[in-house]
Amino acid sequence: MILRERPSALKLFFLLRGSIMQRVRWVLAANIALAVLVSLTHGALFSHKLIVGTIPFTLMGLPLAIFLGFRNNACYDRYWEGRKLWGDLLARSRNLARQVLHLVDAPAPPADPRDLSDRRVRVLLRAVALCVELKRLLRGQPADDREIVGLVGEAERAALRSQRNRHAALMLAMGADLAQCRREGALDSVRLAQIDATLSGMSASAAGCERIKNTPLPFSYTLLLHRTAYMYCFLLPFGLVDMLGFMTPLVVAIVAYTFFGLDALGDEIEEPFGTEPNDLPLDAICRAIEIDMRQALGDPHPPEPLQPVDYCLL
Repeated sequence: MILRERPSALKLFFLLRGSIMQRVRWVLAANIALAVLVSLTHGALFSHKLIVGTIPFTLMGLPLAIFLGFRNNACYDRYWEGRKLWGDLLARSRNLARQVLHLVDAPAPPADPRDLSDRRVRVLLRAVALCVELKRLLRGQPADDREIVGLVGEAERAALRSQRNRHAALMLAMGADLAQCRREGALDSVRLAQIDATLSGMSASAAGCERIKNTPLPFSYTLLLHRTAYMYCFLLPFGLVDMLGFMTPLVVAIVAYTFFGLDALGDEIEEPFGTEPNDLPLDAICRAIEIDMRQALGDPHPPEPLQPVDYCLL
């Protein structure tokens, strides 16, 4: 996620970091080079003048802009829903901390906020591990036990290696610990139902993220827009050269930057859980959840929040 102050009007035209220009620079350069060549030859190809006119581009331009806008709205809906689901995970993890620490009967608060033999500590740190494992699943990253060292015990980490959906296995383990609290009399059925509702909400949020990840926009729709945008921009110089002359490359650059940029931006936010600059900062959200859990347990040295690097927060 790009985090930076709003630039001034002058800086707006020269910013590259955080701009979609990085993704479209080569195809845009090729389009401008073609426009320059067409301007120099006045639209002639092998001594044959190509007469295209502006009417086809007028007829194509408006529908193309509308459909690119529709696609980007659909992509942003996926992005915003993903952000809401991770916000829900953050809120429910805080509720889980409050419920586990104050509804589970115990003789005293956890003596050591890092002692995984205490069932309350184990449940709350497992919630952090669950978010870490969900993040890795959504990003298509291989499992890595190093990220959950200190969050789950060694024996449990070894058991997780054979699991495909490690976050679901962690949720089952959290439920098993709470069921054991019920059998030991530390929870009655009413309080257990309250905590179970929080766990069910976390599981539903995780399933919603998996649904977004596993259900992309229809490929044929995206392919059609890609092809149409490219054909439109690369044929545009032939339709403008007779009317604009040497100004053709400038106008083509503006139009192509807009269409290529919208197309590339839709690609980037269609999958909101990746590591592109405009994707969701899942690392930072997981760190925020860990900070909340450790502070709730009384850890005097919780980790520091992640900060943007070159205006990019992962």
